[in-house]
Amino acid sequence: MIRPFSIEIPQADLDDLRARLAMTRFADEIPGVDQGVSVERVKRLVSYWRDGFDWRALEARVNAHPQFITEIDGQQIHFMHIRSADPDALPLILTHGWPGSFLEYLDAIEPLSRRFHLVIPSLPGYGFSGPAKELGWNNQRIARAWAELMSRLGYTRYGAVGNDAGSMISPEIGRVDPEHCVGVHVTQLFSFPSGDPAEFAGLSEEDQQGLAVLDWFWKEKGAFNVLHSQQPQTLAHALMDSPSGLLGWLAQLLDDDLDDDFVLANASVYWFTGTAASAIRLYWENARAEQPFGPTTVPTALAMGEGDFKSIRPFAERDHSRIVSWKTLPAPAHGHYTAHSATDALTSDIRDFFLSLS
Repeated sequence: MIRPFSIEIPQADLDDLRARLAMTRFADEIPGVDQGVSVERVKRLVSYWRDGFDWRALEARVNAHPQFITEIDGQQIHFMHIRSADPDALPLILTHGWPGSFLEYLDAIEPLSRRFHLVIPSLPGYGFSGPAKELGWNNQRIARAWAELMSRLGYTRYGAVGNDAGSMISPEIGRVDPEHCVGVHVTQLFSFPSGDPAEFAGLSEEDQQGLAVLDWFWKEKGAFNVLHSQQPQTLAHALMDSPSGLLGWLAQLLDDDLDDDFVLANASVYWFTGTAASAIRLYWENARAEQPFGPTTVPTALAMGEGDFKSIRPFAERDHSRIVSWKTLPAPAHGHYTAHSATDALTSDIRDFFLSLS
């Protein structure tokens, strides 16, 4: 059963958030030392969240698009479903990650819906799909749920698009449903060294630079991944109780070059739905999931943002056998959330890739 849905956050919840933000106890800080998200940034965001950010305007913008709720494999799934004016358009399912939400793709709806039907779900345990009701919601199970969702909507031929966690889930859709998924377009291909020294032989200078970026990231910013994978419940208590604490934790990967409205829109979804704890369990689930065997086989395209995770092609080709497009988006496309920050560049690449498959 699929039923219509609209977002209607009670005014009491908005008032409670404002009151909590007004009572924030800010952390101390040693000036001039980068030890994570700065107090200055959190103070600015808290102030704007309390006194300037317009949740009702965002709510109305989202509710202008058709939204639905359905249950798949025992879990409530929220999704937007925007049909193109072209009845024969190819459907696309677009998957977000953490600390984003389905809102990552809000700006992409208009350009993509000219040529495609769009299905934009909230991950199980995230936002209006959450919290998750049971264990086991890893990338593979989500991919199977997305294949079921597309089938339930009557789509027998579709493409998969992803960013962040969506860049891991979308290739899995191609793995579990290759009869119907015609191609996969992602902004990262998360393929890592296997430990075999032979893999490093012959890497290009560009690939070596990619390894250096990867090494820096895990040494300087990878703590969230370790904590989410090992003890998400320990962190959950703070994230569920303190909106400023939630904001500080999310902001480590919602970079300074993003506009404050985008950062607060995503933080608000986690706060109002009470899914800050449920969402980070995806890391715990994936750390314990059986890894898929063998490379994916559907046509795959990569469109990286400059300054984002740098995928390394020899490793990616080990995991994906049909990479047909590999590029860094042209300037000024930058960062991890190019559907929002470089909408034209990313949507043009998505359009060209899937039209080439037809």
